[in-house]
Amino acid sequence: MRRSDPTRVPTQAPHPGALRALPAALALYARAAPAAAAVRLLVAVVTGGAPVAMAWLTKVLLDRLTGQPGPSVWLSALALAGTGAAVSLAVHAGQYADREIGRRVMLFTQTELFTAASRPDGIAELEDPAHQDRLQLAQIAGQSGPQQLAGSVLGIGQAALTIGGFLAALLAVSPLAGVLVLASAVPTLWAQLRIGRQRTELMTRITPNTRRQIFYANLLLDVRAAKEIRLFGLGDFLRGRMLAELGTAQAGERAVDRRALRVDASLALLTAVVSGVALVVTAVRIGHGAGGVGDLAVLVAALAAVQGALAGIVTQVAMANQVLVLFGHYADVVRPDTARQDRPGLPVPPLREGIELRDVWFRYHPDHDWVLRGVNLTIRPAQSVALVGLNGAGKSTLIKLLCRLYEPTRGAITWDGRDVRDLDITELRARIGAVFQDYMSYDLSAADNIAVGDLTADQERLHTAADAAGIGSTLAALPQGYQTMLSRMFAGDSPEEQGPGASGVVLSGGQWQRVAIARAMLRTEADLLILDEPSAGLDAVAEDGIQRSLRRLRAGRSSLLISHRLGSLRYADHIVVLDGGEIVEEGTHEVLMDLDGRYAELFRMQADGYQLGVPAESSRHG
Repeated sequence: MRRSDPTRVPTQAPHPGALRALPAALALYARAAPAAAAVRLLVAVVTGGAPVAMAWLTKVLLDRLTGQPGPSVWLSALALAGTGAAVSLAVHAGQYADREIGRRVMLFTQTELFTAASRPDGIAELEDPAHQDRLQLAQIAGQSGPQQLAGSVLGIGQAALTIGGFLAALLAVSPLAGVLVLASAVPTLWAQLRIGRQRTELMTRITPNTRRQIFYANLLLDVRAAKEIRLFGLGDFLRGRMLAELGTAQAGERAVDRRALRVDASLALLTAVVSGVALVVTAVRIGHGAGGVGDLAVLVAALAAVQGALAGIVTQVAMANQVLVLFGHYADVVRPDTARQDRPGLPVPPLREGIELRDVWFRYHPDHDWVLRGVNLTIRPAQSVALVGLNGAGKSTLIKLLCRLYEPTRGAITWDGRDVRDLDITELRARIGAVFQDYMSYDLSAADNIAVGDLTADQERLHTAADAAGIGSTLAALPQGYQTMLSRMFAGDSPEEQGPGASGVVLSGGQWQRVAIARAMLRTEADLLILDEPSAGLDAVAEDGIQRSLRRLRAGRSSLLISHRLGSLRYADHIVVLDGGEIVEEGTHEVLMDLDGRYAELFRMQADGYQLGVPAESSRHG
């Protein structure tokens, strides 16, 4: 596939959320920091009107010094100094207000954004590259977008106030100068808006490159990947990929910057010509006695201020246009899901009749092959069901559907006869405990790593779960016991964390697996226990102890077991063999062995491997 050229700037329609983003951003700005926003508005009024006042006061002072009638010299000078002091104070107040608004807006938007990001029930959106790009753009826009948009609006208002005051002065001193300055603003505005749109389109286009660059950079710093990166000599390879993505993004930025340089140089030349013509005309007129020195001072100040204000308006409009497009992504991401809110889920009672998969079909994308094909399966209360099959058979996908991380493409899954899509998803998941094959190892303390299984659990339950998983004594013996950080990434960040073990402790793979099992054991009220390769990283002695603990944990509740070590599944109440997303065999261990089908073949192959002391072929599928 040919990669798009980031230096090319095609015509792109505005983001559909851009137009409605401005009032939303301004409302967010005012809600996040109302007092600071009011101060910032007052500052804009003062700084917008002050240049006009200072120019006229300078004119009055110069005229008075050259013998023209007017207020006394000391009064004019005092007024001029007072205006300058007010502007200085306003600038400092505005800077403090901007910093405070920035802090409050970031807190507000990060709360909204990550609440919205965790709102979807499943994980399909998180696996969509387009959605990841939108999230990144929304995060960029949310951090400073409202402040930038409000700043642009205030800046435009401030500049308009300055222009309005000086325009009257220009028209009075030199009507030709006023007309020329206003006329020169038209091409400037058009050019800057075009450049602003190109920058926005570029940012949207290079977001995938930026995201990949960040991925490669994080991978190079990831301690979990460090072993393979160093052993296989991948440092140069990954660094090359990172720099290639960075270079692609920078090439696009460089092309737009060069266009902007050419445009800005042309506009600067136009501004110089307009200023020169206005100054020559006015100077000649004053030289013929048609005005005073104060008029020339006002003209010089007006030319500089009006052109600067016009340039400011053009820049602010272009920036606002760019930020509006980006903020449209933020507005779309954080918009409430009204369809979901209008359909509250039903309460989830304890499991009494069972869980049933009814003709379940599933595929991850319409263009992909089916992962599950017409699966019919019942898990009865207190029944243990084992899933057997090679990699890609659909076992882990079936687990994701049970946890409602995905929804069936066809068919339904029921809990006591009710479609799980109609149930309250939070209550449903509270009744499920799981040890996933790709379990998480959090950069948190030992206690927190277990407590995430049930945040309501007290210390006694936490220690009981750890003991049942065979990891309790190991964690208690750590330098700071259960409060020891199981990571070297963030350990010792605060004074309270200094001392023995402050650098953190890294567990072995098998120890981490026991922590994950303890996490599942913490959910003592769960009706369904899902165990996906719960003992894959354990030695034979540890596996035997864990299997005994898991059998006690499964007692009285439904369980779904996955393991490529078929010996650990032979005592399940019901064994289901998946192949190509379909159930090809099911029954007890004895029934399936008598059937002498796929299950019997895999079991004997693995058993023969153990007896001969060589790896069984089926074990390589784990």
